[in-house]
Amino acid sequence: MTTVTTRRSDRRISPVFLGLLAVTAVTGWATWTGFAQQPGVAVFLFVTAAWIVSLCLHEYAHARTALHSGDITVGSKGYLTLNPLKYTHALLSIVLPVLFLIMGGIGLPGGAVFIERGRIRGRWRHSLVSAAGPLTNVLFAAVCTAPFWLDALDGVPRDFRYALAFLALLQVTAAILNFLPVPGLDGYGVLEPWLSYGIKRQVEPFAPFGLLFVFALLWIPSLNGAFFDLVDAILRGLGIGALDQYCGHELYRFWLGSNAYCSVSP
Repeated sequence: MTTVTTRRSDRRISPVFLGLLAVTAVTGWATWTGFAQQPGVAVFLFVTAAWIVSLCLHEYAHARTALHSGDITVGSKGYLTLNPLKYTHALLSIVLPVLFLIMGGIGLPGGAVFIERGRIRGRWRHSLVSAAGPLTNVLFAAVCTAPFWLDALDGVPRDFRYALAFLALLQVTAAILNFLPVPGLDGYGVLEPWLSYGIKRQVEPFAPFGLLFVFALLWIPSLNGAFFDLVDAILRGLGIGALDQYCGHELYRFWLGSNAYCSVSP
């Protein structure tokens, strides 16, 4: 039986993450109350901060699951503190996802924590470690969409509703992309323990390019359309219509100018 031993300091929540939560709370309040003269600025800061928080939780889920599956080294690496600066690849986990969010409004999956897989025994545990991250995005999406599918939007300000819709869109896109069975993504990590040694050896060299391959495919109009049709279908099933998604994206990109149609929509 594996004994989980981590120092208390290894699990102490980082001030950096607490700062991100504070920014999310303050800008969420500003979006709700209309405190900012330009609501797009508040929405931009709120969604960006909340998105980074979700990235931290995604990686924390990987690390926490690995800890209870046998890899007791994740604590000493700082992965349990929710500090994004402790990740193995901060560029892939934080910088690129935020950059893609600003440029294209899509939830880019990251890949940051280094799990010592040799310490983990059992194929189911390996699969669960990989699945824990994108399942966090699924849970985050459920929270963001709760006011919609619970029909509890009475009293929710329009701009805050749009912000939640756009944040939910990011979580859904991140979950779908992460669960793709492509080398280098979490979906392949779920599948890999069940593959033969020979197949894993053949696939291994392509792992660093898996994410690039996915985005190359998304440049193909038919595949891009099918992907976002799937995202739209999921969000509609959760009660978020096309208008909320569109206006959330437009409000987030405040530097392009406000959209008059969204400004007068109920």
